[in-house]
Amino acid sequence: MRIQLVTVGTTGSVAPYTGLAHRLLADGHDVELATHARFESLVSCCGLRIRPIDADPFEALLGAHSRRGSGLPALRALRGAGQRAALDLVDGILTAVDPKADLILLSTLAAPIGSVVARYHRIPTIGAFLQPDVPSREFAPCSMAWRGPARANPLRARLANAAFDSLYDAAVRAVHQRLGLAPAGSHRLRTTRERDNWPIWHGYSPTVLARPSDWRSGLRVAGYWWPHECPQWQPPALLADFLAAGPPPVLIGFGSMMPGDPEQLSHLAAGALRRAGLRGIVQSGWAGLDVIDDDIITVDAVPHGWLMPRTAAVVHHAGAGTTAAGLRAGVPAVPVPVMTDQPWWAARLVELGVSEQAISYRELTESRLADALLAATRDGVLRRNAAGLARALQREDGAGSVADAIARLG
Repeated sequence: MRIQLVTVGTTGSVAPYTGLAHRLLADGHDVELATHARFESLVSCCGLRIRPIDADPFEALLGAHSRRGSGLPALRALRGAGQRAALDLVDGILTAVDPKADLILLSTLAAPIGSVVARYHRIPTIGAFLQPDVPSREFAPCSMAWRGPARANPLRARLANAAFDSLYDAAVRAVHQRLGLAPAGSHRLRTTRERDNWPIWHGYSPTVLARPSDWRSGLRVAGYWWPHECPQWQPPALLADFLAAGPPPVLIGFGSMMPGDPEQLSHLAAGALRRAGLRGIVQSGWAGLDVIDDDIITVDAVPHGWLMPRTAAVVHHAGAGTTAAGLRAGVPAVPVPVMTDQPWWAARLVELGVSEQAISYRELTESRLADALLAATRDGVLRRNAAGLARALQREDGAGSVADAIARLG
């Protein structure tokens, strides 16, 4: 079968799909990953074919978020940036979708546009989402604060979905116009997908978040899709030597987030590590962090699956992919969420007992981070809970679940 996976966004929105695509490739399918050109080395290193999407508006969008102030004008400005980002994707996805594909898998951010293009070419599609998308009574939507079972949760989710759809309205209407189709809005298309029981596979663990009992048919929780690691990758000598020179360090990184002034955040991280008396590895990430000290090093991109199990704890922004990597590593977390679904996943880590508390980035201080680091590295209950969850995740095969379902389609 000729299968295309289309995903857009940051590293965390792309890396999990390399594992899913590689599993489908191993099953004998002809597989292509359509994503931003900046991830070409990440994709090709896994032996996958990439169809590059040149438009990449997400760094600018994250920058707009980091610069935003407060109040209604700031929210309007951020909404405008989100609408422009969606519009910027139209030409790229129109070009990237393979008209000869037998099946297309679409990520959350690619689905509103990609589903229109695929339908135009009469290609079946499946949602491949990293977060829950359909309303449920059992939890609040992931763009809001975490809440457990509540009667108001479906209403909250419908409001959240309406806000998301409004960001794509202009883009969806533009793609209809480009293809000569009758105009339709993003919310209408969501309603149609729900009415037709559009299949969605969710790439997170049912151990971390069980499938809700009130979800419709066609919605499945597969388990995590672990990023495929490049077989030729070797750790830099500096990193290998540092790990060998002392006890497991703490890892601090914010991935693709650009939450504030990099010099200030670097100084805060170094100060917290010194206060806690801990060794540390700081990942520069998109934020451009840079710390040099006797017991602290700074590294560029390093596979989480290799590095995190070698640490004592992980400080991260609680994006879906990084959250998954930390759980797989079996180490306690100090989540410092910045935006979107990150506060939701951060709260979930606390609920799961692998984190003592989540610290909003806006409330992050050197002393608060130091205290959280001490708790994460000294609390035996957190360590046992983290290790137990990691063992449970080892028994799951998220990519295999999706591959088996696709094999049944053929």
